[in-house]
Amino acid sequence: MESLNLSTSNLLLAFSLTLFAGLATGIGSTIAFLTRHTNTRFLAIALGFSAGVMIYVSFIEIFFKAKISLVSVLGEKLGTITTTCAFFGGILLIAIIDKLVPSFENPHEMRKVEELEKIPSDSSRRTSGLLRTGTFTAIAISIHNFPEGLATFTGALTDPALGISIAVAIAIHNIPEGIAVSVPVYYATKSRKLAFRYSFISGLSEPLGALIGFLLLRNFFSQFMFGIVFACVSGIMVFISLDELLPSAQKYGEHHLSIYGLISGMAVMAISLLFFT
Repeated sequence: MESLNLSTSNLLLAFSLTLFAGLATGIGSTIAFLTRHTNTRFLAIALGFSAGVMIYVSFIEIFFKAKISLVSVLGEKLGTITTTCAFFGGILLIAIIDKLVPSFENPHEMRKVEELEKIPSDSSRRTSGLLRTGTFTAIAISIHNFPEGLATFTGALTDPALGISIAVAIAIHNIPEGIAVSVPVYYATKSRKLAFRYSFISGLSEPLGALIGFLLLRNFFSQFMFGIVFACVSGIMVFISLDELLPSAQKYGEHHLSIYGLISGMAVMAISLLFFT
């Protein structure tokens, strides 16, 4: 049976990986200010790669471990049904969160570095609107990052190698989100420091989500709770991949580049799991 390793060293590793994944929004903001042109081909491949890692690990590793735990407690039939329901429950949770975010302020809106050079005229009304957009984008990303933080944290507690894979995948997908926050804030304030600060703070919600989730669930961790949480995490990661990562990858580059990245991510994840099994 699988169980969560709640030793101090594992908790620190899990939290560190979650912090790394969250703060990748700051990397996106830094890229926006240090480069003059967006490398769309790289982002298309990278986002596709991230989706491949998350989809593969969700179906092959996380869902499988969730089912083992729930079957051990509930039996084969009820355990399988419960795992499936929890999987779609995770999808429903992240879908509701996504629905609550207004479309014009949704962090899925891709931005390019070149936009920084097209600062609009000094209109207080327009500036206020841009700052509002940047602020709400940061808030929207923060809300999205809560379940992502829990996914990374729980995965790392179960298996450090699995946690590293999830953290890297989520970190990659947080980079363009950092750009999405920085661009409108910089438009509105012309302050690189403030734009970076907004982007950086939005990423902190990921470790915060992990911490809150852990504090709420730590007294209830059992084989049953582990199975439910892991099945939900599997659903959340699949939804993020299909709703955010792949569409974003295709917006940044050619369709085939995102698919090549997707397949590469799956292959790398498959090979790494074979080595660590």
